[in-house]
Amino acid sequence: MAKLLLIHAPHVVPRFSCTRSLVSASALYRRPLLVNPQFSHIGPRLRSPYSRGFSARAFDDSPASSVEMEKEKQEQLRDGVSRERDEDYPTGEMDYEDRNAWESFVVKLRMLFAYPWQRVRKGSVLTMTLRGQISDQLKSRFSSGLSLPQLSENFVKAAYDPRIAGVYLHIEPLSCGWGKVEEIRRHILDFKKSGKFIVGYINICGLKEHYLGCACNELYAPPSAYSFLYGLTVQASFLGGVFEKVGIEPQVQRIGKYKSAGDQLSRKSISEENYEMLSVLLDNIYANWLDGVSDSTGKKREDVESFINQGVYEIEKLKEEGLIKDIRYDDEVISMLKERLGVEKDKKLPTVNYKKYSGVKKWTLGLTGGRDQIAIIRAGGSISRVKGPLSTPGSSIIAEQLIEKIRSVRESKKYKAAIIRIDSPGGDALASDLMWREIKLLAETKPVIASMSDVAASGGYYMAMAANTIVAENLTLTGSIGVVTARFTLAKLYEKIGFNKETISRGKYAELLGAEERPFKPEEAELFGKSAQHAYQLFRDKAALSRSMPVDKMEEVAQGRVWTGKDAYSRGLVDALGGMSRAIAIAKQKANIPLNNKVNLVELSRPSTSLPDVLSGIGSSVIGVERTLKGLLDELTITEGVQARMDGIMFQQLGRDSLANPIIDLLKDYLSSLR
Repeated sequence: MAKLLLIHAPHVVPRFSCTRSLVSASALYRRPLLVNPQFSHIGPRLRSPYSRGFSARAFDDSPASSVEMEKEKQEQLRDGVSRERDEDYPTGEMDYEDRNAWESFVVKLRMLFAYPWQRVRKGSVLTMTLRGQISDQLKSRFSSGLSLPQLSENFVKAAYDPRIAGVYLHIEPLSCGWGKVEEIRRHILDFKKSGKFIVGYINICGLKEHYLGCACNELYAPPSAYSFLYGLTVQASFLGGVFEKVGIEPQVQRIGKYKSAGDQLSRKSISEENYEMLSVLLDNIYANWLDGVSDSTGKKREDVESFINQGVYEIEKLKEEGLIKDIRYDDEVISMLKERLGVEKDKKLPTVNYKKYSGVKKWTLGLTGGRDQIAIIRAGGSISRVKGPLSTPGSSIIAEQLIEKIRSVRESKKYKAAIIRIDSPGGDALASDLMWREIKLLAETKPVIASMSDVAASGGYYMAMAANTIVAENLTLTGSIGVVTARFTLAKLYEKIGFNKETISRGKYAELLGAEERPFKPEEAELFGKSAQHAYQLFRDKAALSRSMPVDKMEEVAQGRVWTGKDAYSRGLVDALGGMSRAIAIAKQKANIPLNNKVNLVELSRPSTSLPDVLSGIGSSVIGVERTLKGLLDELTITEGVQARMDGIMFQQLGRDSLANPIIDLLKDYLSSLR
């Protein structure tokens, strides 16, 4: 009963929320939200060679703003504003080049003077295990888990490191998104250009794991390995029936026909629009997987699909079909590698693991240089304006902290360009807008490239709109330009549990944000709907102006719809497809730096290794239970304004994931939405 009372948040809940129709639906909104959001006056128009020529002033929430905005858009259209196409940008693909004698000598000399913990035995095999979540943030020495930036850097270093003979990649079940999977796969393919071997080993063969493994030169599995190459599924959960039984009535205003976040609260089944959107997303991911496996194995696409539809679970069948190289235990693969490298049977295979190799400096391998500096600003996690009591370093985007980094880049003359790396489903809309403003100001002075990871939707897309160029992975989840507002009416619940609440107010609409003990009055419902429509129009029109797109054209791709990066590109929401390497190449192009020149990439989001931050991280996970519980209650009852959030669209493969307890999934998803 106490848990039900947690739902009680005497505020309205308008959200800029990405479509929420997922595998394990977070039924309860993390925070109640304000109605009738006001975008702050942003100031006069700034022009530079790097801007698209749009005016932030157009989004002053004043009666004349829409007129000025429309006038400005018409001027742009008359001026023939257009964006570059994907083919106009450099690809950023790795071209492996052998070192000359002098370069090799310098590298060997640097290795000689490297610190002991950075030394690697010649002929070593780099061993890395891909498992679970993979963060888009840099990790400190005290952090556990994998970091995509460090993982990517290890592949590049290993390709040029004369001490590394090859890579042995253990691939375990992954729970990251498909955007990161694409980035890792690209690095595997690039590493192969060095001529060194990369061998994969897989115990549990799911779609993501096989997609990476088949990109290796060889892929092995033990005879007892599990195969779950059955297909993909996406699930939508609905709490309308649950709320009805316990006496809670969600009052939802849905703006945009694809905005389904409120559906979880009010509906008992999936809507036609949500079904259509999820089906298209699923088609894109599945087709991308089929194409990738077909390219890597040399098999016809239809043959791969036919094999999947047979429901094969025996690992021997994968070998027969050429989807893996052979069936061997780990020790047998190691023996094979020893033989390949000429290591005696009774000797140990020389290896270096991921953690140790992450400490090898790029400078040692001659992979740094160049006077031109490009700033890398990483923005990952849910968006909030200020640091909360439960915030841990790198777990979320704190607007006030990110703004400091953005301003430092803008005020510094040493940076020629900046890359904003976004991996966020969104969050606080006010925070998103404040960061948008700072990114826009930065883009007025130097090139800014937005690089999208797994997800850059709602507030995440809001941030990206301010960049000069947006780069997304094929399977990045992005867009979600829409609004849903909701308020819970708890009259029936209160009646069931014998609870009574009386509200005394002054002002016609004073009870709009409270009085959950009764439904809306007609005039309150009307204001509720108008304020939601107003919030949506501000978001949509801002997106239209940022993308140099007529509002009616933006309306076609907005309406709360989530797109894959590939579809977002074809509809003008992003400029190019690729990963971080392509974003760097485009940044060099925009900054007039020759593409073959080395640049110094300066990470401004490095994790703190100070004792207070380390202890803070420990405290939030080990001690302070009472404070943590109090923080959770505060999260549920304190409003921080409009939310621009995609609560998560997750795709599962049929197999082990589908056996999970749906109640546990629901709780996990709900708790994750509180971050």
